[in-house]
Amino acid sequence: MGNSKKPVRPRSLLAGMFKSFDSSVVKEGMGNVAQVLSGSRNYYALVILFWVAVYASSIVALDAIRIGYHEAYGVTREIPWGLMISSYIFFVVTSTGLCIVSAIGHVFGVKQFMPIAKRAVFISIVTICSGFVVILLEVENPFRMLLYNAISPNLTSNIWWMGTLYGVYLVFMVIEFGLLQFNLSKYAMAAGLVALISGIAAHSNLGAIFGMLHAREFWYGPYMPIYFIVSAMMSGCAAIILFTWAAYKINHKQMEDTMRGAISAVAKLSALLIAVIMFFTVWKVITGTVSPAKEEVISSFVNGKYAVNFWVFEVGLGMVIPFALLLISKWKNMTMMVVASAMMIVGIFVMRYDLVVFGQIVSVFYELGVNEYKDLLSYSPSFHEMGIVAGAIGLTVLTFLLGEKVFKGHESDIH
Repeated sequence: MGNSKKPVRPRSLLAGMFKSFDSSVVKEGMGNVAQVLSGSRNYYALVILFWVAVYASSIVALDAIRIGYHEAYGVTREIPWGLMISSYIFFVVTSTGLCIVSAIGHVFGVKQFMPIAKRAVFISIVTICSGFVVILLEVENPFRMLLYNAISPNLTSNIWWMGTLYGVYLVFMVIEFGLLQFNLSKYAMAAGLVALISGIAAHSNLGAIFGMLHAREFWYGPYMPIYFIVSAMMSGCAAIILFTWAAYKINHKQMEDTMRGAISAVAKLSALLIAVIMFFTVWKVITGTVSPAKEEVISSFVNGKYAVNFWVFEVGLGMVIPFALLLISKWKNMTMMVVASAMMIVGIFVMRYDLVVFGQIVSVFYELGVNEYKDLLSYSPSFHEMGIVAGAIGLTVLTFLLGEKVFKGHESDIH
């Protein structure tokens, strides 16, 4: 009798996991296999398509390693950061945004956001891994980087803190998702909180990498970490709306009222975040007139050679059209919200590219009047860079497709 009343709190986590891990787990695993095999013809066509994209990208990546990154990539000494850096930022920004959006419901208990929490956590893990793949192929000696990151840390480096914190973030996101599979919500919430804190800290460090570069006037400023966090939430909202809609199409299910309510809430948040990013963009252009070097960059995308990137993709697809569609949808028209989200993702991808490249097209010697660097610099992505980035996108979509079947459409999201 006495033993039956003993508290088991210190072991409750393991006890819950082992209690869940019985013969039913084996049956569930077999059910997952059957679930993957139950896909439609269109589903398998998409899986094969994106698997081929990943396979082809792997060949391109190996060829880049064979011939050397200096020959394979289009970056130069003057513009050392190109498409792969901007794509890495795109993936980790989206991952952080998904983490924040999922935390609104899962960690902070806002009921409207709870139905999308589990899928958001899963896609957050997928996108951060895709970002890591891109950055590891961008760094010439990735294993040396990982080794010295551990044995020779530079605590004064924003890049070191970013990499380390993103590592912690990924670990706790995986733990959170695993705990959710065992329905251990209390412990998953704690892991999610740690992941949220480390993710925001890592992302603000990513913004500080740009904002603290005094030599690059287009980037320099204290608002960059804040801009990165806000734009991350914008990316996360767009991603979860688009992926949730695609998930229901893949699984041939009718969207429940609770999920529609969650998508509506996310769409409202998206509209607010777009308005905030518009505010940042306007002031970015206005403040560009205070410095000759920064004014050159602003002119290049307001009425110069990069005007299409800025007006069509950043402003049009990234902000104005999605904002209008979301308002017109009145948070009920699913088609409009999905189209707006797809446009946002395309616009945000170009926005990351423009942020990285525009900050480098004016040489650091510009104001010194050096004849060799008196004009704007140029950069074009190479075939290898585009191939690797296409593979990372393919990896993201492929993992999402398989995850929808393996985890049965994240059915436990609906509360």
